[in-house]
Amino acid sequence: MRRVVLKSIAAALMANVPVLQAFAEAPGPTIDIALIEGLSGSFANAGEAVFRNIAWAIERVNARGGIKLPGGNRLLRLVRYDSKGQTEEALSALRAAIDAGSHFVMQGNSSAVAAALLDAIDKQNSRDPAHRVVFLNYSAVDPVLTNERCSFWHFRFDAHADMRVAALMDVLRDDKSVGSVYLIGQDYSFGQRVLREARRQLGVQRPDVKIVGDELHPLGRVKDFAPYAAKIRASGAQAVITGNWGNDLTLLVKAAREAGFDGKFYTFYGNALGAPAALGDAGVGRVLAVADWLPNVPGAQSEAFYAAFHQRFPSPAEDYVHMRMQLMVESLAQAIEKAGSDDALAVARALETTSVSLYGQNGHMRAVDHQFQQSLVVGQMEKKGTPGVKFDVEGSGYGFKVVRSIPPERAEQPSSCRMKRPA
Repeated sequence: MRRVVLKSIAAALMANVPVLQAFAEAPGPTIDIALIEGLSGSFANAGEAVFRNIAWAIERVNARGGIKLPGGNRLLRLVRYDSKGQTEEALSALRAAIDAGSHFVMQGNSSAVAAALLDAIDKQNSRDPAHRVVFLNYSAVDPVLTNERCSFWHFRFDAHADMRVAALMDVLRDDKSVGSVYLIGQDYSFGQRVLREARRQLGVQRPDVKIVGDELHPLGRVKDFAPYAAKIRASGAQAVITGNWGNDLTLLVKAAREAGFDGKFYTFYGNALGAPAALGDAGVGRVLAVADWLPNVPGAQSEAFYAAFHQRFPSPAEDYVHMRMQLMVESLAQAIEKAGSDDALAVARALETTSVSLYGQNGHMRAVDHQFQQSLVVGQMEKKGTPGVKFDVEGSGYGFKVVRSIPPERAEQPSSCRMKRPA
Protein backbone atom coordinates (compact mmCIF):
# COMPACT_ATOMS: atom_id res chain seq x y z
CA MET A 1 0.00 0.00 0.00
CA ARG A 2 2.83 2.41 0.84
CA ARG A 3 4.43 1.79 -2.56
CA VAL A 4 1.10 2.38 -4.29
CA VAL A 5 0.56 5.67 -2.43
CA LEU A 6 4.10 6.88 -3.15
CA LYS A 7 3.73 6.04 -6.83
CA SER A 8 0.42 7.91 -6.94
CA ILE A 9 1.95 10.97 -5.32
CA ALA A 10 4.91 10.89 -7.69
CA ALA A 11 2.59 10.59 -10.68
CA ALA A 12 0.48 13.47 -9.44
CA LEU A 13 3.51 15.68 -9.02
CA MET A 14 4.70 14.83 -12.54
CA ALA A 15 1.26 15.63 -13.93
CA ASN A 16 0.90 18.85 -11.93
CA VAL A 17 -2.44 17.77 -10.43
CA PRO A 18 -3.61 17.82 -6.78
CA VAL A 19 -1.79 15.42 -4.47
CA LEU A 20 -3.75 13.05 -2.27
CA GLN A 21 -2.94 13.36 1.41
CA ALA A 22 -4.16 10.22 3.15
CA PHE A 23 -3.90 9.89 6.92
CA ALA A 24 -5.12 6.34 7.08
CA GLU A 25 -5.43 4.03 4.10
CA ALA A 26 -8.64 2.08 4.44
CA PRO A 27 -9.20 -1.40 3.08
CA GLY A 28 -12.59 -0.29 1.75
CA PRO A 29 -14.14 2.90 0.38
CA THR A 30 -13.52 6.18 2.17
CA ILE A 31 -15.44 9.43 2.43
CA ASP A 32 -13.31 12.02 0.69
CA ILE A 33 -13.13 15.66 1.77
CA ALA A 34 -11.58 18.12 -0.66
CA LEU A 35 -9.60 20.93 0.95
CA ILE A 36 -9.32 23.77 -1.59
CA GLU A 37 -6.91 26.33 -0.18
CA GLY A 38 -3.90 28.53 -0.91
CA LEU A 39 -1.08 26.18 0.05
CA SER A 40 1.58 28.14 -1.83
CA GLY A 41 2.13 31.83 -2.46
CA SER A 42 1.71 34.81 -0.13
CA PHE A 43 -0.64 33.06 2.30
CA ALA A 44 0.81 29.55 2.28
CA ASN A 45 1.42 29.72 6.05
CA ALA A 46 -2.27 30.33 6.69
CA GLY A 47 -3.23 27.52 4.32
CA GLU A 48 -0.92 25.03 5.96
CA ALA A 49 -2.26 26.02 9.40
CA VAL A 50 -5.74 25.14 8.14
CA PHE A 51 -4.50 21.84 6.74
CA ARG A 52 -2.95 20.80 10.06
CA ASN A 53 -6.13 21.59 11.96
CA ILE A 54 -8.46 19.71 9.64
CA ALA A 55 -6.02 16.80 9.37
CA TRP A 56 -5.93 16.51 13.16
CA ALA A 57 -9.72 16.63 13.39
CA ILE A 58 -10.04 13.88 10.78
CA GLU A 59 -7.44 11.76 12.55
CA ARG A 60 -9.53 11.99 15.71
CA VAL A 61 -12.68 10.80 13.91
CA ASN A 62 -10.80 7.94 12.24
CA ALA A 63 -9.14 6.94 15.52
CA ARG A 64 -12.54 6.15 17.00
CA GLY A 65 -13.43 3.96 14.04
CA GLY A 66 -14.53 6.51 11.46
CA ILE A 67 -18.10 7.22 10.37
CA LYS A 68 -20.69 4.67 11.46
CA LEU A 69 -22.95 3.82 8.52
CA PRO A 70 -25.47 1.01 7.90
CA GLY A 71 -23.06 -0.75 5.51
CA GLY A 72 -20.15 -0.52 7.92
CA ASN A 73 -17.75 2.10 9.20
CA ARG A 74 -15.96 4.34 6.70
CA LEU A 75 -12.87 6.46 7.30
CA LEU A 76 -12.55 10.10 6.29
CA ARG A 77 -9.81 11.01 3.84
CA LEU A 78 -8.55 14.54 3.19
CA VAL A 79 -7.48 15.55 -0.31
CA ARG A 80 -5.37 18.70 -0.73
CA TYR A 81 -5.97 21.04 -3.66
CA ASP A 82 -3.69 24.07 -3.90
CA SER A 83 -5.63 27.08 -5.20
CA LYS A 84 -2.56 29.32 -4.77
CA GLY A 85 -5.02 31.83 -3.34
CA GLN A 86 -6.47 32.45 -6.81
CA THR A 87 -10.14 32.23 -7.75
CA GLU A 88 -9.63 30.54 -11.11
CA GLU A 89 -7.31 27.97 -9.57
CA ALA A 90 -9.92 27.29 -6.88
CA LEU A 91 -12.65 26.75 -9.47
CA SER A 92 -10.40 24.35 -11.37
CA ALA A 93 -9.72 22.50 -8.14
CA LEU A 94 -13.45 22.28 -7.45
CA ARG A 95 -14.02 20.64 -10.81
CA ALA A 96 -11.19 18.19 -10.16
CA ALA A 97 -12.63 17.37 -6.72
CA ILE A 98 -16.10 16.73 -8.15
CA ASP A 99 -14.66 14.57 -10.92
CA ALA A 100 -12.76 12.59 -8.27
CA GLY A 101 -16.01 11.90 -6.42
CA SER A 102 -15.79 14.26 -3.43
CA HIS A 103 -19.16 15.27 -2.01
CA PHE A 104 -17.68 17.65 0.57
CA VAL A 105 -15.54 20.71 -0.07
CA MET A 106 -13.80 22.83 2.57
CA GLN A 107 -12.37 26.33 1.99
CA GLY A 108 -12.14 29.57 3.91
CA ASN A 109 -9.04 31.74 3.54
CA SER A 110 -10.68 34.21 1.14
CA SER A 111 -14.25 35.45 1.00
CA ALA A 112 -13.84 36.30 -2.69
CA VAL A 113 -12.82 32.71 -3.46
CA ALA A 114 -15.63 31.41 -1.24
CA ALA A 115 -18.20 33.46 -3.14
CA ALA A 116 -16.95 32.10 -6.48
CA LEU A 117 -16.99 28.52 -5.18
CA LEU A 118 -20.48 29.02 -3.79
CA ASP A 119 -21.83 30.21 -7.14
CA ALA A 120 -20.18 27.27 -8.92
CA ILE A 121 -21.51 24.75 -6.38
CA ASP A 122 -25.05 26.14 -6.63
CA LYS A 123 -24.93 25.71 -10.41
CA GLN A 124 -23.34 22.27 -10.18
CA ASN A 125 -25.94 20.99 -7.74
CA SER A 126 -28.79 22.36 -9.82
CA ARG A 127 -27.51 20.96 -13.13
CA ASP A 128 -26.20 17.61 -11.88
CA PRO A 129 -28.14 16.34 -8.84
CA ALA A 130 -26.30 13.02 -9.00
CA HIS A 131 -23.02 14.75 -8.12
CA ARG A 132 -24.00 17.34 -5.57
CA VAL A 133 -21.48 18.99 -3.26
CA VAL A 134 -21.71 20.44 0.27
CA PHE A 135 -19.50 23.48 1.02
CA LEU A 136 -18.09 23.77 4.56
CA ASN A 137 -16.55 27.20 5.20
CA TYR A 138 -14.20 27.66 8.15
CA SER A 139 -12.86 31.22 7.64
CA ALA A 140 -14.50 33.18 4.82
CA VAL A 141 -16.35 35.70 6.96
CA ASP A 142 -17.94 38.19 4.57
CA PRO A 143 -21.46 38.45 6.09
CA VAL A 144 -23.16 38.31 2.68
CA LEU A 145 -22.36 34.59 2.44
CA THR A 146 -25.02 33.83 5.07
CA ASN A 147 -27.21 36.84 4.29
CA GLU A 148 -27.94 38.11 0.77
CA ARG A 149 -26.03 35.25 -0.91
CA CYS A 150 -26.95 32.46 1.48
CA SER A 151 -27.23 28.97 0.01
CA PHE A 152 -28.64 25.67 1.18
CA TRP A 153 -25.35 24.03 0.22
CA HIS A 154 -23.10 26.38 2.20
CA PHE A 155 -22.37 26.13 5.95
CA ARG A 156 -20.15 28.65 7.75
CA PHE A 157 -18.39 27.64 10.97
CA ASP A 158 -16.59 30.91 11.71
CA ALA A 159 -18.17 34.04 13.17
CA HIS A 160 -18.74 36.46 10.31
CA ALA A 161 -17.10 39.88 10.11
CA ASP A 162 -19.96 41.82 11.70
CA MET A 163 -19.98 39.43 14.67
CA ARG A 164 -16.22 39.81 15.09
CA VAL A 165 -16.36 43.60 14.85
CA ALA A 166 -19.14 43.64 17.46
CA ALA A 167 -16.96 41.60 19.82
CA LEU A 168 -14.05 44.02 19.43
CA MET A 169 -16.38 46.98 19.93
CA ASP A 170 -17.59 45.37 23.15
CA VAL A 171 -14.07 46.01 24.46
CA LEU A 172 -13.40 49.31 22.67
CA ARG A 173 -16.59 50.76 24.09
CA ASP A 174 -15.02 50.67 27.55
CA ASP A 175 -11.50 51.64 26.44
CA LYS A 176 -11.49 55.35 27.18
CA SER A 177 -7.77 55.61 26.34
CA VAL A 178 -8.73 55.50 22.65
CA GLY A 179 -10.01 58.74 21.15
CA SER A 180 -8.93 58.28 17.53
CA VAL A 181 -8.60 55.27 15.22
CA TYR A 182 -7.09 54.39 11.86
CA LEU A 183 -8.98 51.86 9.74
CA ILE A 184 -6.91 49.75 7.35
CA GLY A 185 -7.74 46.58 5.48
CA GLN A 186 -7.27 44.36 2.47
CA ASP A 187 -8.95 45.57 -0.71
CA TYR A 188 -11.49 42.86 -1.38
CA SER A 189 -15.01 42.03 -0.21
CA PHE A 190 -14.05 40.96 3.32
CA GLY A 191 -11.62 43.83 4.02
CA GLN A 192 -14.08 46.37 2.67
CA ARG A 193 -16.87 44.97 4.82
CA VAL A 194 -14.76 45.09 7.99
CA LEU A 195 -14.04 48.79 7.53
CA ARG A 196 -17.66 49.64 6.70
CA GLU A 197 -18.92 47.78 9.74
CA ALA A 198 -16.23 49.28 11.98
CA ARG A 199 -17.32 52.77 10.92
CA ARG A 200 -20.96 51.93 11.55
CA GLN A 201 -20.40 50.34 14.96
CA LEU A 202 -18.05 53.12 16.07
CA GLY A 203 -20.85 55.55 15.34
CA VAL A 204 -23.15 53.58 17.60
CA GLN A 205 -20.79 52.46 20.38
CA ARG A 206 -18.22 55.28 20.46
CA PRO A 207 -19.43 58.36 18.55
CA ASP A 208 -16.75 60.36 20.39
CA VAL A 209 -13.94 58.46 18.64
CA LYS A 210 -12.48 60.25 15.61
CA ILE A 211 -11.59 58.25 12.49
CA VAL A 212 -8.28 59.75 11.32
CA GLY A 213 -7.58 57.28 8.50
CA ASP A 214 -9.51 54.90 6.30
CA GLU A 215 -7.47 52.90 3.81
CA LEU A 216 -7.48 49.74 1.73
CA HIS A 217 -4.40 48.06 0.27
CA PRO A 218 -3.91 45.28 -2.33
CA LEU A 219 -4.47 41.77 -1.01
CA GLY A 220 -1.26 39.76 -0.58
CA ARG A 221 0.86 41.99 -2.82
CA VAL A 222 2.35 44.54 -0.42
CA LYS A 223 5.87 43.54 0.63
CA ASP A 224 6.75 46.76 2.46
CA PHE A 225 4.14 48.31 4.76
CA ALA A 226 6.48 51.11 5.88
CA PRO A 227 4.56 53.80 3.90
CA TYR A 228 1.29 52.69 5.49
CA ALA A 229 2.86 52.60 8.95
CA ALA A 230 4.24 56.12 8.45
CA LYS A 231 0.76 57.40 7.62
CA ILE A 232 -0.72 55.65 10.64
CA ARG A 233 1.82 57.25 12.95
CA ALA A 234 1.48 60.70 11.31
CA SER A 235 -2.31 60.57 11.71
CA GLY A 236 -2.01 60.61 15.48
CA ALA A 237 -4.22 57.55 15.75
CA GLN A 238 -4.38 55.95 19.17
CA ALA A 239 -5.57 52.62 17.76
CA VAL A 240 -5.73 50.68 14.49
CA ILE A 241 -8.69 48.51 13.55
CA THR A 242 -7.93 45.87 10.92
CA GLY A 243 -9.25 42.60 9.60
CA ASN A 244 -5.89 41.79 7.94
CA TRP A 245 -4.74 38.18 8.11
CA GLY A 246 -1.67 36.16 7.18
CA ASN A 247 1.42 38.02 6.02
CA ASP A 248 -0.62 41.16 5.40
CA LEU A 249 -1.11 41.42 9.14
CA THR A 250 2.37 40.32 10.20
CA LEU A 251 4.10 42.78 7.89
CA LEU A 252 1.74 45.59 8.90
CA VAL A 253 2.33 45.23 12.64
CA LYS A 254 6.07 44.80 12.12
CA ALA A 255 6.21 48.01 10.07
CA ALA A 256 4.14 49.84 12.67
CA ARG A 257 6.54 48.77 15.42
CA GLU A 258 9.56 49.89 13.40
CA ALA A 259 7.88 53.23 12.66
CA GLY A 260 7.44 53.84 16.38
CA PHE A 261 3.66 53.56 16.49
CA ASP A 262 2.70 53.05 20.13
CA GLY A 263 -1.06 52.80 19.79
CA LYS A 264 -3.30 49.76 20.05
CA PHE A 265 -4.23 47.20 17.42
CA TYR A 266 -7.79 45.88 17.43
CA THR A 267 -7.49 42.85 15.15
CA PHE A 268 -9.33 39.80 13.88
CA TYR A 269 -6.21 37.62 13.70
CA GLY A 270 -3.40 39.27 15.67
CA ASN A 271 -2.97 36.25 17.91
CA ALA A 272 -0.72 34.12 15.68
CA LEU A 273 1.04 33.51 12.34
CA GLY A 274 4.03 35.59 13.39
CA ALA A 275 2.22 38.74 14.52
CA PRO A 276 3.08 38.51 18.27
CA ALA A 277 6.77 37.82 17.56
CA ALA A 278 6.87 40.70 15.04
CA LEU A 279 5.57 43.12 17.67
CA GLY A 280 7.53 41.90 20.67
CA ASP A 281 7.26 44.03 23.80
CA ALA A 282 5.65 46.81 21.73
CA GLY A 283 2.50 44.69 21.53
CA VAL A 284 2.14 43.97 25.24
CA GLY A 285 -1.15 45.42 26.46
CA ARG A 286 -1.74 46.97 23.02
CA VAL A 287 -2.77 44.18 20.64
CA LEU A 288 -6.23 42.65 20.91
CA ALA A 289 -7.64 39.77 18.89
CA VAL A 290 -11.08 38.18 18.64
CA ALA A 291 -11.49 34.43 18.22
CA ASP A 292 -13.85 31.55 18.86
CA TRP A 293 -11.25 30.16 21.28
CA LEU A 294 -7.81 31.08 22.61
CA PRO A 295 -5.21 28.87 24.35
CA ASN A 296 -5.62 30.79 27.61
CA VAL A 297 -9.37 30.30 27.84
CA PRO A 298 -9.74 29.24 31.49
CA GLY A 299 -10.60 25.66 32.39
CA ALA A 300 -9.15 22.17 32.54
CA GLN A 301 -10.88 21.02 29.35
CA SER A 302 -9.48 23.92 27.36
CA GLU A 303 -5.98 23.16 28.64
CA ALA A 304 -6.41 19.49 27.75
CA PHE A 305 -7.43 20.43 24.21
CA TYR A 306 -4.36 22.63 23.76
CA ALA A 307 -2.10 19.95 25.23
CA ALA A 308 -3.49 17.37 22.80
CA PHE A 309 -2.79 19.65 19.84
CA HIS A 310 0.76 20.28 21.04
CA GLN A 311 1.35 16.57 21.40
CA ARG A 312 0.34 16.10 17.76
CA PHE A 313 2.14 19.22 16.46
CA PRO A 314 4.98 20.03 18.90
CA SER A 315 6.88 22.52 16.72
CA PRO A 316 6.39 26.19 17.72
CA ALA A 317 6.06 27.02 14.01
CA GLU A 318 2.91 24.85 13.91
CA ASP A 319 1.29 26.43 16.95
CA TYR A 320 -1.99 27.71 15.52
CA VAL A 321 -5.03 25.70 16.52
CA HIS A 322 -8.61 26.51 15.52
CA MET A 323 -11.36 25.12 17.73
CA ARG A 324 -14.00 25.96 15.12
CA MET A 325 -12.35 23.64 12.58
CA GLN A 326 -12.51 20.79 15.07
CA LEU A 327 -16.20 21.49 15.65
CA MET A 328 -16.74 21.67 11.88
CA VAL A 329 -15.35 18.18 11.29
CA GLU A 330 -17.29 16.85 14.28
CA SER A 331 -20.46 18.41 12.83
CA LEU A 332 -19.84 16.78 9.46
CA ALA A 333 -19.24 13.38 11.06
CA GLN A 334 -22.42 13.74 13.10
CA ALA A 335 -24.44 14.76 10.03
CA ILE A 336 -23.20 11.88 7.86
CA GLU A 337 -24.07 9.39 10.58
CA LYS A 338 -27.51 10.97 11.06
CA ALA A 339 -28.13 10.91 7.30
CA GLY A 340 -27.03 7.29 7.11
CA SER A 341 -25.00 7.98 3.98
CA ASP A 342 -22.67 10.51 2.37
CA ASP A 343 -25.39 11.73 0.00
CA ALA A 344 -24.94 15.51 -0.21
CA LEU A 345 -28.63 16.40 0.09
CA ALA A 346 -29.23 14.13 3.08
CA VAL A 347 -26.07 15.33 4.82
CA ALA A 348 -26.92 19.01 4.20
CA ARG A 349 -30.32 18.52 5.78
CA ALA A 350 -28.71 16.84 8.78
CA LEU A 351 -26.07 19.59 9.08
CA GLU A 352 -28.84 22.15 9.56
CA THR A 353 -29.57 20.76 13.02
CA THR A 354 -26.12 19.72 14.25
CA SER A 355 -25.12 20.53 17.81
CA VAL A 356 -21.62 19.56 18.89
CA SER A 357 -19.38 19.76 21.94
CA LEU A 358 -15.64 19.21 22.25
CA TYR A 359 -13.40 19.85 25.26
CA GLY A 360 -16.06 22.07 26.83
CA GLN A 361 -16.62 24.18 23.69
CA ASN A 362 -20.11 24.03 22.22
CA GLY A 363 -21.76 25.16 19.04
CA HIS A 364 -24.81 24.60 16.87
CA MET A 365 -25.83 25.32 13.32
CA ARG A 366 -28.59 27.88 12.77
CA ALA A 367 -30.86 26.43 10.10
CA VAL A 368 -32.23 29.74 8.83
CA ASP A 369 -28.92 30.86 7.29
CA HIS A 370 -26.38 28.08 8.03
CA GLN A 371 -24.33 30.34 10.30
CA PHE A 372 -22.71 28.38 13.14
CA GLN A 373 -23.42 29.85 16.57
CA GLN A 374 -20.73 29.70 19.25
CA SER A 375 -19.09 31.80 21.94
CA LEU A 376 -16.42 34.40 21.12
CA VAL A 377 -13.52 35.69 23.19
CA VAL A 378 -11.32 38.77 22.96
CA GLY A 379 -7.73 38.43 24.11
CA GLN A 380 -5.05 41.00 24.90
CA MET A 381 -1.39 40.32 24.22
CA GLU A 382 0.75 39.92 27.33
CA LYS A 383 4.02 38.26 28.28
CA LYS A 384 3.88 34.58 29.08
CA GLY A 385 3.68 34.02 32.82
CA THR A 386 1.64 37.10 33.63
CA PRO A 387 -1.72 36.38 35.30
CA GLY A 388 -4.06 34.74 32.81
CA VAL A 389 -1.28 33.91 30.31
CA LYS A 390 -0.10 30.37 30.99
CA PHE A 391 0.56 29.69 27.30
CA ASP A 392 2.44 31.75 24.74
CA VAL A 393 2.04 31.75 20.95
CA GLU A 394 4.46 30.03 18.58
CA GLY A 395 7.20 30.03 21.21
CA SER A 396 7.28 33.84 21.04
CA GLY A 397 7.09 34.40 24.80
CA TYR A 398 3.82 36.29 24.30
CA GLY A 399 0.28 35.03 24.73
CA PHE A 400 -3.25 36.39 24.89
CA LYS A 401 -5.14 36.95 28.10
CA VAL A 402 -8.92 36.63 27.77
CA VAL A 403 -10.39 40.04 28.58
CA ARG A 404 -13.93 39.49 27.31
CA SER A 405 -16.06 36.37 26.87
CA ILE A 406 -19.18 36.65 24.75
CA PRO A 407 -21.70 33.78 24.96
CA PRO A 408 -23.46 32.53 21.81
CA GLU A 409 -26.70 34.34 22.55
CA ARG A 410 -24.85 37.68 22.65
CA ALA A 411 -22.59 36.92 19.69
CA GLU A 412 -25.58 35.98 17.54
CA GLN A 413 -26.82 38.53 15.01
CA PRO A 414 -29.95 38.62 12.82
CA SER A 415 -29.82 37.40 9.23
CA SER A 416 -31.45 38.63 6.02
CA CYS A 417 -31.14 35.19 4.39
CA ARG A 418 -34.04 34.02 2.24
CA MET A 419 -32.84 30.52 1.56
CA LYS A 420 -34.14 28.42 -1.31
CA ARG A 421 -34.19 24.77 -0.30
CA PRO A 422 -34.34 21.79 -2.66
CA ALA A 423 -37.80 20.28 -3.09
